[in-house]
Amino acid sequence: MPELHLSDILSCLADYDPKAVPVAQAQEIIARFIEPIHAVEKVALRSTLGRVLAQDVLSPIDVPAHDNSAMDGYALRGADVARGGEFVICGTIFAGPASTFPVPPGQCVRIMTGGVMPSECDTVVPQELTQGLTQAVDGWTGGGTGSGTVIIPAAVVPAGANRRLQGEDLAAGRPALQQGKLIRPADLGLLASLGMAEVPVQRRLRVAFFSTGDELRSIGETLNPGCVYDSNRYTLFGMLTRLGVDLIDMGIIDDQPEQLEKALRNACENADAVITSGGVSVGAADYTKRVMAKLGEVAFWSINMQPGRPMAFGRIQSNGHQAYLFGLPGNPVAVMMSFYFFARAALYHLMGAVQPPLPLLRAPAQVAIRKKPGRTEYQRGILSHDAQGLPQVCTTGAQGSGILRSMTEANCIIVLPQAQGSIAVGDEVELVLFEGLL
Repeated sequence: MPELHLSDILSCLADYDPKAVPVAQAQEIIARFIEPIHAVEKVALRSTLGRVLAQDVLSPIDVPAHDNSAMDGYALRGADVARGGEFVICGTIFAGPASTFPVPPGQCVRIMTGGVMPSECDTVVPQELTQGLTQAVDGWTGGGTGSGTVIIPAAVVPAGANRRLQGEDLAAGRPALQQGKLIRPADLGLLASLGMAEVPVQRRLRVAFFSTGDELRSIGETLNPGCVYDSNRYTLFGMLTRLGVDLIDMGIIDDQPEQLEKALRNACENADAVITSGGVSVGAADYTKRVMAKLGEVAFWSINMQPGRPMAFGRIQSNGHQAYLFGLPGNPVAVMMSFYFFARAALYHLMGAVQPPLPLLRAPAQVAIRKKPGRTEYQRGILSHDAQGLPQVCTTGAQGSGILRSMTEANCIIVLPQAQGSIAVGDEVELVLFEGLL
């Protein structure tokens, strides 16, 4: 299959304008251009948390392996439950090996949750629905000996109640988990229940990242007049770590063409994706565009969004290697918003993960929000609940793209679509929760 070029995608868009790219169009272009990696490795079950499943997992067994009881109670025939009465308890079954003693008609067996159902029985009456024992039952061993009697009201449960069927959760040969799934704690338990010691997963994505700017200083360095500490590498480190990728932190790169080209080549030769912050705005030196264009095909966009308007995206090459490039803006909040709404989904796609769209919640605004139609705005918000327990949201205040403190105060992003106008108090707005994402 011939390699897809970014120019092929852009040339097919009749309304494409790099100086005014809608958010949805930029997301679509990125999604169409990114091609997932295909490199599989088998790892121990405990090491698969957060990894991407490389193949469908077919269940080698029925789960559960036998019909079993969903309750502590009494197993008997459905016809006997319908008539009710006093039943002889012919034995006890605990979770574990199947019983070998018969259950004659008109009798029942004491059974614990998970116990294998006798072949003669199809119904379990929970212990709390019985009317009591006519004989003490301490010391039951399940050997098939009589253990007293129990009174069960007529039709107290329907026939077949409280019985888990063999293969009910998962039948042998059926898919247990599908390729592309990001493995979570519950999936570890499911895989363990199938007896799988090793699992095929995609290899970890390698992502290189660095900041650009002569004014930037690393923590521990002297902060000269006009300089600022580099915060973007730390927020990128945190967001990338949550994606479960292998990180290559390349530090701060000076605003010099030779330095930038060397850094991009090094990153390209060692990573699947490269993320830079700074150097892509309109006022940036022209060499940034020249260097990136020299190494591959890169589109420079002015996206109809706030914060995070400038962005570069494409693919670069060096010495037979290639990597996707995300050139994010330099302002701290803008770099987080750009990563969150563009790079994050692209990296999941690149690692082969099948991820649903971000969930949008709705809540009434506690404050008026001024906005003109024509661009998408992402405002930092605080979701809370009123006295009746109903959700409500307000902004964190000033929304400047350099106010990093607002991101620490916020617990959600208020999403104001491109066509949206101003918001009045009480109007519902869409929002995305931070928890687990940023």
